[in-house]
Amino acid sequence: MNHIVLIAAIGLLPTTAVFAQTASAPLIVVEDRGGASALPYYRSLNPQPDQATPPAPMPGPRAGNAADAEAAMLPVRSTQLSPGEVQRRVIRAPGLTALFLIGDDERSRAWLRQRQAALRDLQAVGLVVSVESMAALTALRRLAPGLTLSPASGDDLAERLGLRHYPVLITSTGVEQ
Repeated sequence: MNHIVLIAAIGLLPTTAVFAQTASAPLIVVEDRGGASALPYYRSLNPQPDQATPPAPMPGPRAGNAADAEAAMLPVRSTQLSPGEVQRRVIRAPGLTALFLIGDDERSRAWLRQRQAALRDLQAVGLVVSVESMAALTALRRLAPGLTLSPASGDDLAERLGLRHYPVLITSTGVEQ
Protein backbone atom coordinates (compact mmCIF):
# COMPACT_ATOMS: atom_id res chain seq x y z
CA MET A 1 0.00 0.00 0.00
CA ASN A 2 2.82 2.41 0.91
CA HIS A 3 4.52 1.62 -2.39
CA ILE A 4 1.40 2.63 -4.31
CA VAL A 5 1.20 5.96 -2.45
CA LEU A 6 4.90 6.60 -3.10
CA ILE A 7 4.57 5.83 -6.80
CA ALA A 8 1.51 8.09 -7.06
CA ALA A 9 3.36 10.93 -5.29
CA ILE A 10 6.36 10.59 -7.60
CA GLY A 11 4.03 10.64 -10.60
CA LEU A 12 2.44 13.89 -9.41
CA LEU A 13 5.74 15.75 -8.93
CA PRO A 14 5.99 17.06 -12.53
CA THR A 15 2.38 18.28 -12.37
CA THR A 16 3.04 20.07 -9.08
CA ALA A 17 6.11 21.76 -10.55
CA VAL A 18 4.07 23.04 -13.52
CA PHE A 19 1.43 24.49 -11.18
CA ALA A 20 4.10 26.13 -9.02
CA GLN A 21 5.69 27.79 -12.06
CA THR A 22 2.30 28.94 -13.32
CA ALA A 23 1.31 30.40 -9.95
CA SER A 24 4.45 32.53 -9.72
CA ALA A 25 4.24 33.91 -13.29
CA PRO A 26 2.46 37.28 -13.71
CA LEU A 27 -0.96 37.20 -15.33
CA ILE A 28 -1.22 38.29 -18.94
CA VAL A 29 -4.30 40.27 -19.92
CA VAL A 30 -5.36 39.14 -23.38
CA GLU A 31 -8.08 41.74 -23.90
CA ASP A 32 -9.87 44.29 -21.72
CA ARG A 33 -12.82 46.05 -23.31
CA GLY A 34 -13.70 47.98 -20.17
CA GLY A 35 -17.44 48.12 -19.62
CA ALA A 36 -19.68 48.14 -16.62
CA SER A 37 -19.19 46.18 -13.45
CA ALA A 38 -21.11 42.92 -13.06
CA LEU A 39 -21.60 43.53 -9.33
CA PRO A 40 -25.30 44.55 -9.66
CA TYR A 41 -26.06 41.16 -11.18
CA TYR A 42 -24.40 39.37 -8.26
CA ARG A 43 -26.18 41.48 -5.62
CA SER A 44 -29.54 40.07 -6.72
CA LEU A 45 -28.17 36.61 -5.87
CA ASN A 46 -27.42 37.86 -2.34
CA PRO A 47 -24.14 35.98 -1.94
CA GLN A 48 -23.57 37.32 1.59
CA PRO A 49 -25.88 36.01 4.32
CA ASP A 50 -28.21 38.61 5.77
CA GLN A 51 -27.18 39.16 9.40
CA ALA A 52 -30.75 40.08 10.44
CA THR A 53 -32.22 36.74 9.32
CA PRO A 54 -30.99 33.72 11.28
CA PRO A 55 -30.07 30.74 9.16
CA ALA A 56 -32.75 28.10 8.73
CA PRO A 57 -32.15 25.15 11.03
CA MET A 58 -30.79 22.11 9.26
CA PRO A 59 -32.35 18.82 10.20
CA GLY A 60 -29.90 16.60 12.03
CA PRO A 61 -29.20 13.06 10.98
CA ARG A 62 -31.90 10.67 11.98
CA ALA A 63 -30.65 8.78 14.99
CA GLY A 64 -31.42 5.11 14.75
CA ASN A 65 -29.93 2.09 16.32
CA ALA A 66 -27.60 -0.41 14.70
CA ALA A 67 -30.37 -3.00 14.31
CA ASP A 68 -32.41 -0.56 12.21
CA ALA A 69 -29.43 0.19 9.99
CA GLU A 70 -28.68 -3.49 9.59
CA ALA A 71 -32.30 -4.34 8.81
CA ALA A 72 -32.24 -1.66 6.09
CA MET A 73 -29.43 -3.60 4.33
CA LEU A 74 -31.56 -6.73 4.02
CA PRO A 75 -32.18 -8.79 2.00
CA VAL A 76 -28.63 -9.58 0.91
CA ARG A 77 -28.11 -11.63 -2.23
CA SER A 78 -24.74 -12.41 -3.76
CA THR A 79 -25.32 -13.26 -7.41
CA GLN A 80 -21.86 -14.76 -7.98
CA LEU A 81 -21.99 -17.09 -4.97
CA SER A 82 -24.08 -20.13 -4.09
CA PRO A 83 -23.85 -22.93 -1.51
CA GLY A 84 -21.44 -25.60 -2.64
CA GLU A 85 -18.08 -27.27 -2.26
CA VAL A 86 -14.90 -25.19 -2.12
CA GLN A 87 -11.50 -26.64 -2.99
CA ARG A 88 -8.70 -25.73 -0.59
CA ARG A 89 -6.00 -23.52 -2.10
CA VAL A 90 -3.13 -21.33 -1.03
CA ILE A 91 -3.21 -17.55 -1.33
CA ARG A 92 -0.82 -14.82 -0.23
CA ALA A 93 -2.60 -11.97 1.50
CA PRO A 94 -0.35 -10.80 4.33
CA GLY A 95 -2.20 -8.88 7.00
CA LEU A 96 -5.63 -10.14 5.97
CA THR A 97 -7.92 -10.69 8.95
CA ALA A 98 -9.49 -14.13 8.88
CA LEU A 99 -13.02 -13.99 7.53
CA PHE A 100 -15.65 -16.44 6.48
CA LEU A 101 -18.62 -16.33 4.14
CA ILE A 102 -21.87 -18.11 4.92
CA GLY A 103 -25.47 -17.94 3.84
CA ASP A 104 -28.84 -18.75 5.34
CA ASP A 105 -28.91 -22.35 4.12
CA GLU A 106 -28.54 -25.76 5.73
CA ARG A 107 -24.99 -26.32 4.46
CA SER A 108 -23.81 -23.01 5.96
CA ARG A 109 -25.59 -23.66 9.27
CA ALA A 110 -23.98 -27.12 9.61
CA TRP A 111 -20.55 -25.69 8.68
CA LEU A 112 -20.95 -22.88 11.21
CA ARG A 113 -21.91 -25.31 14.01
CA GLN A 114 -18.95 -27.55 13.17
CA ARG A 115 -16.31 -24.79 12.81
CA GLN A 116 -17.42 -22.19 15.37
CA ALA A 117 -14.68 -22.96 17.94
CA ALA A 118 -11.93 -22.72 15.30
CA LEU A 119 -13.48 -19.51 13.92
CA ARG A 120 -13.49 -17.99 17.41
CA ASP A 121 -9.84 -18.98 17.91
CA LEU A 122 -8.95 -17.23 14.64
CA GLN A 123 -11.09 -14.21 15.63
CA ALA A 124 -12.63 -14.55 12.19
CA VAL A 125 -15.28 -12.12 11.04
CA GLY A 126 -18.31 -13.57 9.28
CA LEU A 127 -20.03 -12.12 6.24
CA VAL A 128 -23.53 -13.41 5.62
CA VAL A 129 -23.67 -13.20 1.84
CA SER A 130 -27.18 -14.53 1.39
CA VAL A 131 -29.91 -13.75 3.91
CA GLU A 132 -33.49 -12.56 3.44
CA SER A 133 -34.59 -11.18 6.80
CA MET A 134 -33.50 -9.93 10.20
CA ALA A 135 -35.08 -13.02 11.78
CA ALA A 136 -32.90 -15.30 9.63
CA LEU A 137 -29.77 -13.28 10.49
CA THR A 138 -30.63 -13.45 14.20
CA ALA A 139 -31.08 -17.23 13.96
CA LEU A 140 -27.61 -17.56 12.40
CA ARG A 141 -26.13 -15.45 15.18
CA ARG A 142 -27.73 -17.71 17.79
CA LEU A 143 -25.90 -20.69 16.24
CA ALA A 144 -22.50 -19.11 16.86
CA PRO A 145 -22.44 -16.84 19.92
CA GLY A 146 -19.28 -14.79 20.20
CA LEU A 147 -18.75 -14.56 16.44
CA THR A 148 -19.36 -11.40 14.45
CA LEU A 149 -21.83 -11.98 11.61
CA SER A 150 -22.60 -9.05 9.32
CA PRO A 151 -24.81 -8.99 6.23
CA ALA A 152 -22.82 -8.06 3.13
CA SER A 153 -22.73 -8.93 -0.54
CA GLY A 154 -19.84 -11.22 -1.34
CA ASP A 155 -19.77 -10.56 -5.09
CA ASP A 156 -16.71 -8.29 -5.06
CA LEU A 157 -14.77 -10.66 -2.83
CA ALA A 158 -15.86 -13.63 -4.95
CA GLU A 159 -14.58 -11.92 -8.07
CA ARG A 160 -11.26 -10.96 -6.51
CA LEU A 161 -10.60 -14.41 -5.05
CA GLY A 162 -12.22 -16.50 -7.77
CA LEU A 163 -14.84 -17.91 -5.42
CA ARG A 164 -18.09 -19.46 -6.59
CA HIS A 165 -19.38 -21.15 -3.44
CA TYR A 166 -19.76 -20.78 0.32
CA PRO A 167 -19.39 -21.54 3.21
CA VAL A 168 -15.71 -20.70 3.07
CA LEU A 169 -12.93 -19.57 5.39
CA ILE A 170 -10.45 -17.06 4.00
CA THR A 171 -7.18 -16.42 5.84
CA SER A 172 -3.98 -14.63 4.88
CA THR A 173 -2.56 -17.94 3.65
CA GLY A 174 -5.47 -19.85 2.17
CA VAL A 175 -9.04 -20.47 1.17
CA GLU A 176 -10.74 -23.55 2.59
CA GLN A 177 -14.02 -25.05 3.53
